[in-house]
Amino acid sequence: MAGRPTKYTDDIVDLARMYLEGGWQEQGDAVPQIAGMALAMGVERQTLYEWAKDDDKEEFSYIFTRVMALQERGLINNGLKGSFNPAITKMMLTKHGYSDKSEIDHSNSDGTLDKPTRVELVAPSKQE
Repeated sequence: MAGRPTKYTDDIVDLARMYLEGGWQEQGDAVPQIAGMALAMGVERQTLYEWAKDDDKEEFSYIFTRVMALQERGLINNGLKGSFNPAITKMMLTKHGYSDKSEIDHSNSDGTLDKPTRVELVAPSKQE
């Protein structure tokens, strides 16, 4: 049983490349986004994730990875400058492996602390 014919063509890769090379700004996206790229290409977002994992679609996988890297850089830089909403920036950076951890101290009734306060920022782990 055959499935639907693929929309993956040289023209669709060209659309992805155009999005990467500035089309995201022309669409008004604050940072490059997979959803924005999907809209520019006329395909579903999930399809892009599937193509990015496909060994036969190496060029698209490269473009996808670059879009994600540009997004990460844009989120970090604009977050540090205060240009982006901190809560949204933090949430979006979780997609790139960032997280934060915190321990909350609890005081005893006499005012002493059971544990010292510790806040730890965790950078994304290296992905293969």
